[in-house]
Parts: sequence; C-alpha cells; structure tokens
Amino acid sequence: MPLLLGDVVPDFTADTTTGPISFHDWIGDDWAFFFSHPGDFTPVCTTEMGRTSQLSAEFEQRGVKPIGLSTDSVEEHMRWIDDVNETQNTTLRFPIVADPDLKIARLYDMIHPTQSETAAVRSVFIIDNMKKLRLTMTYPMRVGRNFDEILRTVDALQAGDRHQIATPADWRPGDEVIIPPSIDDVAAKGLFPQGWTTHRPYLRTTHVQD
Repeated sequence: MPLLLGDVVPDFTADTTTGPISFHDWIGDDWAFFFSHPGDFTPVCTTEMGRTSQLSAEFEQRGVKPIGLSTDSVEEHMRWIDDVNETQNTTLRFPIVADPDLKIARLYDMIHPTQSETAAVRSVFIIDNMKKLRLTMTYPMRVGRNFDEILRTVDALQAGDRHQIATPADWRPGDEVIIPPSIDDVAAKGLFPQGWTTHRPYLRTTHVQD
C-alpha cells in the first residue's frame, strides 16, 4: 500500500551515523524531515547533505529533526561525511540511516525501478509530532532539492495547525492567509477577531500573528 498523507508513517529500527534508532522513538515530540539519496560520494547528494547541515538552526527553530538515508553502510556514510564537511564548509551532525538491504527504502517506496533497482530516488517526507505524514515530494536523481521550499512548506503546515487556516500560492510567513470554506462567518468571528476580506463567498483572507 502506498504511504498517503495523514497516515502514521511506518516505524523501523536501523543503524545510523549517530547510533541505532527506532524511528518513532527518535522523532519523539518533534517533527521530522526524512529524506533519501541515491548514494554516498555523489555530487548532488553531497550538496544536499551540506545544505541540510547548514540549515540546522532553521530546522531546530521549527522543531524539525532532519534525518537522511541512502542505501549504503554506516562506514561509508561516516567517510562521506568528512567530504561533505570539507566541500560544503559545515559540520554535519544529524543522523544518516544505513539501508544496504533496501528494507527501509522499499518500506517507504523510495525505489523507483525506472530510475534504479538499487538506489533511492530523492524522496522527502515531512512527518509531524504525531508520526503522521504531512507532505511528500519526490525529485529525480539528477535534480537537487529546493530547501527554501521545504522550509516554506513546514512553515505553512505549522501555521495551518496553529491557526486553522490555509495558505495561498507562494505564501510566506507574514503574508495573508485563507480562511477555509469549512469555517463559516459565525465561527470565523471567534477565530479571527481581527476581521477578514471577503473576495468571494469561498475566498476570505486575513492576517494572523504568531
């Protein structure tokens, strides 16, 4: 069965570069950014691992724990981290899961046979503190991820949870948000005392403060 938005993500145990983990226990009360790579010592993956490390404070501010995966061993990961740190000018501290038998990659549908039978595509899973899948993206092997978009979507998901709102196209924190049609005007008065603009009966926008 494919993993769908809102599903509790599969738990697993694995060796990582920071020691053995049980995935659900490792997430704890935080959110997780779980992302896969085709392989160690590859150019695009090296830049992505480095960028994740460089953004560690941004992830921490949002209560999000990054965790990577590729279908290589812990020993290979540890050697690769030295390259990541040197070439990307960072110090990588988040765990990288070892998955040489492809067990986790197959559990999370990271193996796309038309791309490779043994290497994971660039999957992204944003998982909340209830262990539920909130967002997924899949990039081809030769296209690096947009980390601005990853952080933006985390911001949008968390703002939606806090304020019962939706976010429009290209939304950034501080921009207007949308009051969902499922909230009628009577309920909206209690939730949004600052008021709103009605563009159409189904389209009402407002600002919220965090």
